[in-house]
Amino acid sequence: MTETSPASGTTRRTLVKLHRWLGLGAAAIWLVQAITGILLTFHFEAEDAMLSARHVAVDPAAIERRIDTLAGAGGKAKVDWIWTTAGLSGRYIILHNDSAGVSRKAYIDGAGSMLRNDAADDYSFLGLMREIHLTLVAGTVGHWILAVSGVLLFTNMIFGLIVAWPKHGQWRQALRPRGRRGSTAGYYSWHKALGLWAGLPALVIVATGSLILFEHDIRDVVGAEEISLPPNPVTGKPVGFAAASRAAVAAIPGSRFVGTTLPSAEDASYHAWVRAPGELYRGGYGGSLVIVDANDGSIRGAWPATEAGGSQAVLASFYPLHTGEALGLFGRLLSLAIGVWLATMIVVGVLLWWRKRPRAGGGR
Repeated sequence: MTETSPASGTTRRTLVKLHRWLGLGAAAIWLVQAITGILLTFHFEAEDAMLSARHVAVDPAAIERRIDTLAGAGGKAKVDWIWTTAGLSGRYIILHNDSAGVSRKAYIDGAGSMLRNDAADDYSFLGLMREIHLTLVAGTVGHWILAVSGVLLFTNMIFGLIVAWPKHGQWRQALRPRGRRGSTAGYYSWHKALGLWAGLPALVIVATGSLILFEHDIRDVVGAEEISLPPNPVTGKPVGFAAASRAAVAAIPGSRFVGTTLPSAEDASYHAWVRAPGELYRGGYGGSLVIVDANDGSIRGAWPATEAGGSQAVLASFYPLHTGEALGLFGRLLSLAIGVWLATMIVVGVLLWWRKRPRAGGGR
């Protein structure tokens, strides 16, 4: 490597070796994460559109009737929660058990019409991609594999940036790939230039993606307890979903309903999430919690995300920063571009290693 950088001598050689071998060791996992991340950038919208492109206005009363129908199916039927699909406007998922006790996810539109009702462990293609991206379809083991590989990716990107960082006055040359197409010098030039062009925003996306996997551990370390209230005793027939969702939105003016758990025999409360004005969330989700008393529809408590303490706000920022949702459509497109960038960097890096690896007989 003939290019110069602030790192030099023994330190530089050590960083080059770490960058190379860490990259090769975890390249397959990183490539899987990059490809699934690309596919998932707009997967909520894609899945909703494949079910139906028809838009209907949201009718909370109609949704409540659908919830009551599912909950009243007899046997072991019950409804746990309803949540936005985060895709097309006015689409929701209801997690429920059918009469046989099988956990299912019912996809409905804003008028409560059933679009799909699958077993909860059945995956569509994009649903499978999401599970791979989150756990490698290996549960807790996959979660930790991805957590460790995420930390390795973050540190490896820092090593790469240190090695590639140009000296003063050499930025223009470093940002313009050179070298004959298909040559080792050409691969290195492209690898370095691409790394410098997108390395910093990629660090944010990779870091927050890794932090999501450590969220519970970080929450314990910083003492950011999850919001909760004592169970609310049942005093009578609960108010329905329509009244509860309207109360939750009214509790934080200008907010938009995201989802809620349903009251139970142990706790007559709706734990409803909404998206409040000024949140980092710009898409389907939201980070503000409203707890509604299911006995009478009153508000037990409201916690706008914009008023969260420092540690809570930092924890809540991981997902919208990782997905780009914090910057709206531009941010999501940037996240998509970083996924393509990461896949390209991995492939070019492996090709570069292949070109430079020791050959039989000591040649290169």
